[in-house]
Amino acid sequence: MFKLSRGAEYAIRGLLHLAIKPSGEISYLDEISKAQDVPKPYLAKIFQYLSRKGFLKSYRGPSGGFTLLKSPEDITLLDIIVAMEGPIHLNDCLIHKGYCRRDDMCPVHDVWRMAQKQFLDFLASWSLADLVKPGDGKRYPSGLSPGAGRE
Repeated sequence: MFKLSRGAEYAIRGLLHLAIKPSGEISYLDEISKAQDVPKPYLAKIFQYLSRKGFLKSYRGPSGGFTLLKSPEDITLLDIIVAMEGPIHLNDCLIHKGYCRRDDMCPVHDVWRMAQKQFLDFLASWSLADLVKPGDGKRYPSGLSPGAGRE
């Protein structure tokens, strides 16, 4: 079962907080921690990691804090989740060809492969910019809508 870790959830919350700020404006860990209801020590570790992964620029010292290193348009939910969790595989047989010896004969293998592709494409279609646009918070990028693909 794929389940988002608490760390990935907190990373998304923290990055969304930074995405609403004007470009280059420094945000402080205390501020982000309180606003996003994330324990400060845990958020500090997550942000250090995200800095090393190229998502954030950190500023040290008394006026230190964080800014996004990339534009919110250039950071997707998929980018964040993969950075925090590693590659997403809905089933072991999708790790790589031949990982499962039943790849070529399994009747459900192609279903898993298509489901994974749709899931990854969906996560990649949501940028931080999409998620912080003013409105009701229920926007659907690329013409997607709830229940799309279901009849």
